[in-house]
Amino acid sequence: MSTTETDLLYSEVEEELRDSVSGLLADKCPASGVLARVESDAPTDTALWQELCRLGVAGLPIPEAQGGAGASWREAAVVAEELGRAAAPVPFLGSAVLSTAALLSLGDSPSVAATLGRMASGESIVALAVPLATVPGGAFPGAVREENGELTGTVTKVADVTAADTLLVPALARSGPGLYLVEATDTVRTPLVGLDLTRPLVDVGLDRAAARCVATGPVAERALRTALVTGAAVLASEQLGVAQWALDTTVDYVKTRTQFGRAVGSFQAVKHRLADVWVAVSQARAVARNAASAVAHAPDSSEAELGAALAQAFVSRVAVTAAEEAVQLHGGIGFTWEHPAHLYLKRAKSDAIALGTADRHRMAVAGLVDLPVGTED
Repeated sequence: MSTTETDLLYSEVEEELRDSVSGLLADKCPASGVLARVESDAPTDTALWQELCRLGVAGLPIPEAQGGAGASWREAAVVAEELGRAAAPVPFLGSAVLSTAALLSLGDSPSVAATLGRMASGESIVALAVPLATVPGGAFPGAVREENGELTGTVTKVADVTAADTLLVPALARSGPGLYLVEATDTVRTPLVGLDLTRPLVDVGLDRAAARCVATGPVAERALRTALVTGAAVLASEQLGVAQWALDTTVDYVKTRTQFGRAVGSFQAVKHRLADVWVAVSQARAVARNAASAVAHAPDSSEAELGAALAQAFVSRVAVTAAEEAVQLHGGIGFTWEHPAHLYLKRAKSDAIALGTADRHRMAVAGLVDLPVGTED
């Protein structure tokens, strides 16, 4: 069966990619290792990221002429799903999705092509300097100002900055909005204590930092919007991976954990709770795959915006519910720091506000399909 743009089934190529990524993560990213890393001074696993880059993960949607794999956001979404399943502490969302999507929308200028090539090879990690909670379709950020080729301002709660060597910064100049590349060493990065320790947040301060402009005006605005829409769509697959891990792990646990002389999973109430999670995860997969297909087909289209908004409105809640059930149905051990369940609950909670909350995305859906908002019957 051939895969078309509207086919939500995983293709043979996507399944092979999944097997490669999941095999690497099983070997290099066990839960015990992630737990140890989030307590260290280096929460981002740069060694694992380099291993993933050698598999081509960082350059999946980048054209082959620019050093990438020439694939699409569908394949990137499959990778995001596996990274969510492993709660992998790597800069995939910030560099391989958000920054890559923004740069890809700028065309094939030599400067942009060179940056994308370095990103695809793993030589460079680029973080998009916007707050993680930024909603697609909002006003262009005005926290940073450009004057005479220098940027000044502060961007709060930016993800995937700790391992980045370059920042892609939206800024306002006298002539209007623009996108600028800045060396990370020219910024002041202040780590924050966030909920999800596997995706640390940083405040980025710029004080007359030297910048290289890559886009201005409507082109910059479109690139940022495309990046955020693509990010929201691919993030839904990460949330799907979180939910799938929570479901699979909990089912395995209740099959072997006994209470009152019988397996916990044999109790009808437990069966019903997990059955509800299974149904929700199955639905979430369809919604997430639809979003990935939409941005793969045309990331700057209204269909992509609708697919991403629908996915975030639905899948984010499924991930949180599945992770909550995992913690509760694991009993006492599920509440301990030594068990990885809390990593997935925190990732799910953090993802639920990343790139806009479910409520914001429901409002976006209403606007995209001309539904009235806030009216009474």
